[in-house]
Amino acid sequence: MTYSSYWLTNVRLETGYQYNNNETITGTDTAIFHLLVENGKFTKIVPQETVISDNVIKYDAQKWLLLPTFKEMHIHLDKTYYGGPWKAVTPAKSIFDRFAEEKELLPQLLPTAKDRAEKILNLLIGFGSTHVRTHVNIDPVVGLKNLEATLDALQTFSGKISHEIVAFPQHGLLQSGVESLVREALKHGATHVGGVDPHTVDGNIEKSLNTIIEMAVDTNSEIDIHIHDRDHLGLFTMNRLADLTEQARLHNKVTVSHAFGFAGIPDTKAAELAARFAQLGIEVTSTVPIGKLFMPIPLLKEKGVQVSLGTDSLTDHWSPFGNGDNLEKAGRLAELYGYADEWSLSQSLKFITGGKTPLDKQGKQVWPVVGDDADMNLVKASCSAEAVARRATREAVFYKGTLLSGSLSH
Repeated sequence: MTYSSYWLTNVRLETGYQYNNNETITGTDTAIFHLLVENGKFTKIVPQETVISDNVIKYDAQKWLLLPTFKEMHIHLDKTYYGGPWKAVTPAKSIFDRFAEEKELLPQLLPTAKDRAEKILNLLIGFGSTHVRTHVNIDPVVGLKNLEATLDALQTFSGKISHEIVAFPQHGLLQSGVESLVREALKHGATHVGGVDPHTVDGNIEKSLNTIIEMAVDTNSEIDIHIHDRDHLGLFTMNRLADLTEQARLHNKVTVSHAFGFAGIPDTKAAELAARFAQLGIEVTSTVPIGKLFMPIPLLKEKGVQVSLGTDSLTDHWSPFGNGDNLEKAGRLAELYGYADEWSLSQSLKFITGGKTPLDKQGKQVWPVVGDDADMNLVKASCSAEAVARRATREAVFYKGTLLSGSLSH
C-alpha cells in the first residue's frame, strides 16, 4: 500500500488514564477515530462518528490499537548466522579469543553479508521497527567491506526504514590501528564513531577516548561506544567520557552502549554519574541483561537519562539469543523491574519508540497529532500497557504512511 493519501478508519487511540477514588491509575481510556494520511503524514484525526464524504480510498483498521513504530537502537547487521544454518556459540575464554575467532569467521561470512542483513531488516520490520542503528565492523580483516555490504542492504530498504551506522572498531580502535579506516567509513556512509572498552581492549583509556572525541569533532559525527568494563574501571571510563564530551561541546551527540559500569555500584555513585549524563545529553542503550548483571535502568530514567533498547547480537558467534522483537525487549524490562501497573507498563513503551508514548506521564494524549509522520503500528491490544505486558501481535506496520507488513481491507 503506497497511496499518497488514504483514510485509515476505525483506529483505536488512547485518550487518557482511568482513576479510582484514590486517584490511582487503574486503566486506559480509548476511543475510535479515523485518520487521514497524506504524503506520509497525519493530516486529519476525526472521531468515529464523523461522516467522511470525500472519495479518498479507505482502509479499515478493525479497531486495532495504534502505537508509534519502534526503534532498534543497537544491532550488528553485518555479523550474524541469521538466515543460514543453526550454529551455537563456540566457547571462548576471553574477548580476545573471540576477536581471534572473528578474524577467521568474518571473511567466510562476507559473501552472504548483504543477504543476511536484508533478512534481519525484514524481521525487524515485521516486529514493528522502522528505524535501526547498526554497528558495523571496521577492522584490518574486512576493512570497509562489511560497511559496503550493510549499505547495500539498507539501500534495498530505502523508503522503508531509517538508519544510522556506527563505524565500530570491534578489535580495538588503538589495538587494531584502524583510526584511518574509521575516518574513511565516516566519509562513506557511517554516521557515528564507535569504540569498545578503552581499558580492557585498547589498554589506554585516555588516548582511546581522546581519539574517538577528536574524530567526532573533526567529522561532525556522533559517538556510540561499547563499554562493558565493570566497577571502578567502567565508572572511571564513563566519567572521563563525560569530561571530554563537555570539553568538546558534544552535548546530545554521545551514546554509551551497555554501560555496565553502572551495574553493581552504590546507588549514590550511579546517581551522580547519571545526573552528569542527563545534563550532557549522553544516552544509554541497553539490551536489558538478565542474570548476574543488573543494570539500574529505573535510576537512570529517574535522573533524566535517555535509555533505549536494542537486540545487539542476533544468533551469531557472540550469542545464540536475540530475536529482533523490541516489544518483547520492553516486556522483559517491565518484568525485570516490576513495571506491573497500568501507568508503568504504558510509559515503558518509550524505551523502544525514541521517547514517544500515546499518553504523556499525566495522561494527556500527545500522539498522534496532525503533522506527525505516519510511522505507526497497529497491534492487537486494548491499550499500550497490555501491548507491552502481552507482547501484542503487530497486525500492520507503516513507515511514513506506507504499509510495510500486514494487510488491511478497503
